[in-house]
This record gives sequence, structure tokens and C-alpha cells, in this order.
Amino acid sequence: MKLGVLFSGGKDSCYATYLAKKQGHEISCLISIFSENPESYMFHTPSISQVKAQAKAMNLPLIIQKTKGKKEAELADLKRAIEQAIKKYKIQGVVTGAIASNYQASRIEAICKKLKISCINPLWGKDELEYLNELIENKFKVIITGVFAYPLTKDWLGKEINKEFIEKAIDLNNKHKIHIAGEGGEFETLVINCLLFKKPLEIKSKKISGEGNAWRMEVKT
Repeated sequence: MKLGVLFSGGKDSCYATYLAKKQGHEISCLISIFSENPESYMFHTPSISQVKAQAKAMNLPLIIQKTKGKKEAELADLKRAIEQAIKKYKIQGVVTGAIASNYQASRIEAICKKLKISCINPLWGKDELEYLNELIENKFKVIITGVFAYPLTKDWLGKEINKEFIEKAIDLNNKHKIHIAGEGGEFETLVINCLLFKKPLEIKSKKISGEGNAWRMEVKT
């Protein structure tokens, strides 16, 4: 099936792309939403501009749709982006990186139903510990680009998801109920290398902003 990927550049959309391709689907394009709202309910925002470099590394065309990021209204912008992918790349479905968020999954599925295309969720219901270990086993290099929950601090920015990270995440889950894969929005990520890339992204600069337990890292490659 020819598919477009709802792509943020984070671990979930990247790994979902990898799994969809492994299942035999043809990845025809990436679809990224650039939201002006850092508190968007739907879309990943830290270092979103790096999807351009990632698309180049994957040798895939990229559709970028801007949105004000207003709750529910941003879905109309998502629908426009998917319609563009259907028209330009003849996609028959979209891939999402949803794991457990009914809010995201239900809304994307509703759009796909209206457009009469399939919605593919390769990560849905996946055990989070198993998932993080799979990322490491399959050589996905993933860094933290945003933290948004106590007791996470800016010291977490730039950390790589590895065995040490998983141990710390499990401890945080036990003590503070932090979802170890960040599914509750506790942290955001950026994939800088994986099996889908022709070459890794090279980070040339970083800009950190925030306060308290809400910090973001914008990178340039």
C-alpha cells in the first residue's frame, strides 16, 4: 500500500515508518505539521524544522502544513495536508506513531475515514519497555529535545535513549508515574540516525529555552 507518514521527526513517527516499511508498505511521502502553538494537543513541536533534514536523509518528499495550533481547528489543517498527499503522491493511507493516545488516534482515524483511506498505527498498544528496547536494538539514535513534567529538568535535554536512560525512566515511572516512552507528553524526542537514513544528522548548534519543568531544545543540523 502507498502510504504517507504523519511525521514529527521524533522516535514514534520514525519507528512507525520503519515498521510500516518492514511490513511491505511503500512509503511515498512524509507529512509534517508546523504548529505555532507550543502547547498543541496534536503535534510535536521542539526542533520540528529538522524534519527537512530527516526527509533528505530518507530520500523522501516532504509536505509541510502550517497551523495556528488551535484545539480541534488544527485538525482542518491536518486534513488539508493529507488531501495534498493523496492528490500529489496517490497515497492510500497514512501511518501514525500513536501508541496509546485515544485523543490523537481517534481524530486521525476520523479524517482518514472521511477521505476514504487507511490509517496504519504500527505502535498502537505496544508495551513501552519493549518498544524502547527495540529502538536500541534496531540502532535508532534518539535524543531528548523537550521535557514538560516534574521532576524532569533541562539536564535531560540532549540525552540519548539508551539502556541508562531506560533505567532512569523506569525509576521515574515508579516514583512519579512518568510514562517511560513519554506518551503522556512528558518529553519529546528527535531521531538523529536510524536504519531509514542514508547518513546521520550532525547537530551544529543548540538553543535551550524554558523554565521550571518545561524546557525545549531547538537544534540546527
